[in-house]
Amino acid sequence: MKPAVVVAVTGGSGSIYAQRLVVRALEHFERVYLTVSAHAVRVIEEELGVSIDLAHFQPEAFLPEGTDVERVRFYHPRDFDAPFASGSAAPEAMAIVPCSMGTLGRIASGCSDDLITRAADVMLKERRRLIVVPRETPLGLIHLRNMVTLTEAGAVVMPAAPGFYHRPETVLELVDFIVFRILDHLGARDPEARRWGAGTEAVSE
Repeated sequence: MKPAVVVAVTGGSGSIYAQRLVVRALEHFERVYLTVSAHAVRVIEEELGVSIDLAHFQPEAFLPEGTDVERVRFYHPRDFDAPFASGSAAPEAMAIVPCSMGTLGRIASGCSDDLITRAADVMLKERRRLIVVPRETPLGLIHLRNMVTLTEAGAVVMPAAPGFYHRPETVLELVDFIVFRILDHLGARDPEARRWGAGTEAVSE
């Protein structure tokens, strides 16, 4: 298993991507550091029917029953004492899922105003792996320019645009298509991923 990964959830639509990513990441990482923005709380409630209090956050409130929450450590978005707020203690990778256009823009401009944008800045300056997963349409010129800026700075911009060649039959299969692609770029190749050329059979590395 890999040591740790940061998963940040912002106020863009697509909370289920973050939920599923944490669950699958626990199969590959010893620990998942989780942080959730204030704006994400409303979106999570709207999309997943889950009420979250950031001041008294419990991972089991966000994650499905049966998830190994003991290996999930939550940090408030204003907690700059989190290890991943500093380059001297940050893990090797971070994924922002979903990544709102506001968050993406602040990272691209170097304006850190919370733990999420600060941690993303750390990943870029330390030349570590940063994945941002926007879910927005249509994309304006400013959005596209910000994505180019982040790509040039070393981030991976991975829009939540699932493929269909694995013939998905459920929403969860569409969600997991993106989750597995995120894991690929985190260096964790999940054996349950359905890949091109493998039909509908799960393949291992």
